[in-house]
Amino acid sequence: MSFQALVTEKSDRGDITSGVQTLDDARLPDGNVTVAVDWSGLNYKDGLCLTGGGGLVRSYPHVGGIDAAGRVLDSTDPRYVPGDEVILTGWRVGETRWGGFAQKLRLDADWLVPLPANFSTRTAMVLGTAGLTAMLAIDRLEANGLVPGQGEVLVTGAGGGIGSIAIHLLHRLGYTVVAMSRRPQLADDLRRLGADSIVGRDELMAAPDKPLESARWAGVVDAVGGAVLGKVLKQVKYGGAVAAIGNAGGIELAISVLPFILRGVAVLGIDSVTQPYATRLAAWNRLADLFDATLFEPSVTEIALSQLPQAGLDILAGRVRGRTLVNLRKS
Repeated sequence: MSFQALVTEKSDRGDITSGVQTLDDARLPDGNVTVAVDWSGLNYKDGLCLTGGGGLVRSYPHVGGIDAAGRVLDSTDPRYVPGDEVILTGWRVGETRWGGFAQKLRLDADWLVPLPANFSTRTAMVLGTAGLTAMLAIDRLEANGLVPGQGEVLVTGAGGGIGSIAIHLLHRLGYTVVAMSRRPQLADDLRRLGADSIVGRDELMAAPDKPLESARWAGVVDAVGGAVLGKVLKQVKYGGAVAAIGNAGGIELAISVLPFILRGVAVLGIDSVTQPYATRLAAWNRLADLFDATLFEPSVTEIALSQLPQAGLDILAGRVRGRTLVNLRKS
């Protein structure tokens, strides 16, 4: 049986190229479940894998795609039978292992979760890793004690995938949401998703720099890291927390211990790659209850496998807005 995949190769000179190839099942990696992929999604990390950036891909030829959703074709694991619809995110699939930019995928059953009953595989990929990460961040903040009515919840990097979904989910849960973005042209879209107010990055960073600043935020979902994370930690209310989910603004953190020992502020690191099965399943089921896909549809673009190489360049260059879905039912 043959299928199509976007295969990324590295020449002897070190050039990285990607193109659609027809493969047979013998090329599939080892695993106990084979999935017919309906949809995948384009993420920043996928752009890196398609261009050789970040050293994420260890060997070539390679099939990228860190997200996938589809139907089980065969399984030797009792948890899945042919026809079951499933979601894949994480576990370094698409990086160190062949991923979802193919019409077929073979992998370990432990990496899958069942598709929620009221979700389509397409809706699952509108969310993808970004949606799962946003839900995990909110789950951790609430486990730390965050409840609606305690005050404003800040989402930094609000124009990105995780940030925009976090705004929507927090709004659906009844929180007062402040969106931080350096792109003022996104203000109307962020309000449509549920932001109660917008703050610019420069405005947020303009407050005089002190070891402790005026306490404002009941909680924070931070996708930026770096100086922004250091700033907002000084502004979190007593007993509040920051869910740190990204480092777009840098990996260094310069801050005193005062927010932690005088206000009891917590930093909650959010990893979506190797979360235990039960945690991932609970997050996806909660997403199925909260997520309104119709609000995101205006920002969804569908592409075919053959369009991925250019799309990978575009996302690295900051030319991609919203969510790009890869339709594996056409090449």
